[in-house]
Amino acid sequence: MYLFGYKLPGMSSLILWGLLWEFLGQIEVSFFLPPLSAIFNTLLEIYNSKAFVRALYETGYSFLAGIFFAVFIGIPTGILMGKNRFLDELLLPWVNVFMSAPLTALVPVLMVLFGFGLKSIIITTTLFAIWIIILNSRAGVMQINRSLVDMANSFGASPIDAFIKIYFWAALPEILGGVRIGFIRAVKGVIIAQLLISIVGFGALFELYSSRFLMTHFWAVILVLFALAFTLSELLGMLARKVDYYASKRGQ
Repeated sequence: MYLFGYKLPGMSSLILWGLLWEFLGQIEVSFFLPPLSAIFNTLLEIYNSKAFVRALYETGYSFLAGIFFAVFIGIPTGILMGKNRFLDELLLPWVNVFMSAPLTALVPVLMVLFGFGLKSIIITTTLFAIWIIILNSRAGVMQINRSLVDMANSFGASPIDAFIKIYFWAALPEILGGVRIGFIRAVKGVIIAQLLISIVGFGALFELYSSRFLMTHFWAVILVLFALAFTLSELLGMLARKVDYYASKRGQ
């Protein structure tokens, strides 16, 4: 981030937005925007309460299960689409439809098919994350230098060896980019699912705090979600930068 031509340290934008938030809260611009300091104080009060710990567990379990299925289904599917033209033409239109569709509208259908429990929440989370993972995995495979594939074939590499050692590793930068975005979309998916399907986890806390106009509590939960999503995104970003070596090799 640059300000008046000077490069500011990392996280500067978050600090500036935090200061602005605190200022607007202190002058009481809106009841719905309490000071950031009050939100942090509330978070310190509720973080070890039974309701918060239970909500964190329920949301974390649903999120991890959903992202697990999104990753372990999405990556192989995207790689296979990238290397197989018939499969790509068969699946790509549907992937694009679900990628651009308002997935929230599918939640009532999932409720009818799978009920109002944890299964529907996990499936919703998976659906929010999986499509960008598929598309990025496919894009990574389609950018692989063809000479790498030809070399593997000339040495008699089996389809499984080629899949893992050539396609996966060469496409890894794009795959990680898709997983990174998928994680963010999964956070949104799990909260929407908990609000619409079954009032549990952080969805239950949102419902409770908003109905009682406990805005510092409401924003405290949002900050926790933001912090978790931001941390996961940055960790995946660091990992992606470490594998940029493969991206540079593809063009050689």
